[in-house]
Amino acid sequence: MSRIGNKPIEIPSGVTVELNGNTVTVKGPKGELTRELSPAIAVNVEDNVITFTRPNDQKENRSIHGTTRSLVANMIEGVSTGFKKELELIGVGYRAQKQGNKLVLNVGLSHPVEFEAGEGVAIDVPSNTQIIVEGFNKEKVGELAANIRAVRPPEPYKGKGIRYVDEYVRRKEGKTGK
Repeated sequence: MSRIGNKPIEIPSGVTVELNGNTVTVKGPKGELTRELSPAIAVNVEDNVITFTRPNDQKENRSIHGTTRSLVANMIEGVSTGFKKELELIGVGYRAQKQGNKLVLNVGLSHPVEFEAGEGVAIDVPSNTQIIVEGFNKEKVGELAANIRAVRPPEPYKGKGIRYVDEYVRRKEGKTGK
């Protein structure tokens, strides 16, 4: 029994959900998202509530039941409120700056690293050690934030690198020097 898959989704005001076969289109104040869902899960939209039912308890249907509900819930949350990931740069001389639509990182490499903000994703740099990635598509926001972090992940000895704001980096003790 899927606890997540059985939860109904309330559609907030200002958001419209259209169901066309297996394709779900969600429109809201932030944008529009479309996704093709599994044909095994039945999607029902009635009175601003979306419910998901599976035909039987086979393993494939049970595994996709909660996933389908979460995907649609993330689409609705994205077009209504949006998603945001915050990163911080820790290290001497590490800095970020925004040039037009590009993010330029100077993180101790021989050359600056540039990232282009894709469609539906915005990059903001409030200070030269903070980066904010926001947009209405959760997958694109998370992927861009992960790619930025992958340029210089935090190291365990001094903690230098690019990390999420709420990320805990477990520190190691260095050599004792004896």
